[in-house]
Amino acid sequence: MSSLPFRPFENALDQDQALHLLRTAVGGADDGELFLERRRSEVLSFDDGRVKTASYDASEGFGLRAVKGEVAGYAHSTEISETAIKRAVETARLAVGDGGGTLADAPALTNQKLYTDTDPMEAAVFSVKIDTLREIDAFARDLDSRVIQVSATLAASYQEVEILRPEGVIVRDVRPMARLNVSIIVEQNGRRETGSAGGGGRYGLDGLIARNHWEQTAREALRIALVNLDAVPAPAGVMDVALGAGWPGILLHEAVGHGLEGDFNRKGTSAFAGLMGQRVASKGVTVLDDGTIPDRRGSLTIDDEGTPSGKNVLIDDGILVGFMQDRQNARLMGVDATGNGRRESYAHIPMPRMTNTYMLGGDTDPTEIVADVKNGIYAVGFGGGQVDITNGKFVFSCTEAYQVENGKIGSPVKGATLIGDGATAMQQIRAIGNDMKLDPGMGNCGKQGQWVPVGVGQPTLLIGGLTVGGSAT
Repeated sequence: MSSLPFRPFENALDQDQALHLLRTAVGGADDGELFLERRRSEVLSFDDGRVKTASYDASEGFGLRAVKGEVAGYAHSTEISETAIKRAVETARLAVGDGGGTLADAPALTNQKLYTDTDPMEAAVFSVKIDTLREIDAFARDLDSRVIQVSATLAASYQEVEILRPEGVIVRDVRPMARLNVSIIVEQNGRRETGSAGGGGRYGLDGLIARNHWEQTAREALRIALVNLDAVPAPAGVMDVALGAGWPGILLHEAVGHGLEGDFNRKGTSAFAGLMGQRVASKGVTVLDDGTIPDRRGSLTIDDEGTPSGKNVLIDDGILVGFMQDRQNARLMGVDATGNGRRESYAHIPMPRMTNTYMLGGDTDPTEIVADVKNGIYAVGFGGGQVDITNGKFVFSCTEAYQVENGKIGSPVKGATLIGDGATAMQQIRAIGNDMKLDPGMGNCGKQGQWVPVGVGQPTLLIGGLTVGGSAT
């Protein structure tokens, strides 16, 4: 494991020659950059009483992009050398063609630093990490005799990025990431249920492997599993739904967030296209995408084009006021980039992506919100979901939910799915709690085959008239 800083222009590349090649690639183009990356990652998992996975991965490479209008030429390689960049220039130039263009202004520079540059993998030696996972396994099994299987995973990564702009500016970022996850299976009278808990962020493993932290995580995973042991079949039909604070914001992320990304709106394929300045949600609903929250999983000091992350208001008191933009779509739409140009790695082209997307809190006590539900469900945990960006229609499965009758929380339910469309759901928000919180740091977002870490958040909400799919008739 190398701890030497990633400095390709001090080691593998001549900076002046690299800049000359980049300028050749973007001559006559609107924009472009040379993105260089080194990434190291480690995953350790302990499953069913033994080490299941102990993997370490290291990669590095570059991506060279030339953008003209709606077209982008992109080439990438695992070989960081002048020879490889020369080949990439030939490919990128295909998007530019003949004719002149004017390069867009360079991104603004920033002195902000949102997270540590300490490698999280170096917070503990291998044996300590394995011993911690073994202790989690033993602790969870001792908590309850119904525990039959425990899975615990520690994951950490360290990404180093350098971006060379045609103006000659080099922008650097070092991005740590760490996460702990615990999953527990319980069995009672032949019935088995699962509960999972975990999270992390852009910091070291130290806090995650501290006993007080992982004990709490294991207890939460067990609590969810035991709740589901008592779950009854979920009701079905159109009903009021109260959503818990924090992680249920994943519904906001999927059903609304993707529809507010610039590329979908520029192309007119989003359900929110053409609605700028119009009411798209109930009064009191304010939604932000904020990449500037220190140490959060979705935060970025700079995005993958070199633009500083921003705290961007998307919906203000129910009115659509902004989209998330990378440089290309912002230029084509005549607005400023918002720091949302993201890519999975050097092998991928950037596009508008979310960072930490959340709804601000209101002034209602969460207990009053649940008390207003006459016949519905209270959903506090979600698993997988799907959304159609063109119309905002979504389907989400609940991992922890409860029946609510006459304002009283009743039995947990199993098999509940929430079905609706983002635009309608946002208009049917009837109450907003004063308990806004962010998720524990476990979100991943997929778009066009690329995956990036994200954060979500929201207060307790009451949404009227959602369709609940269940197993009861």
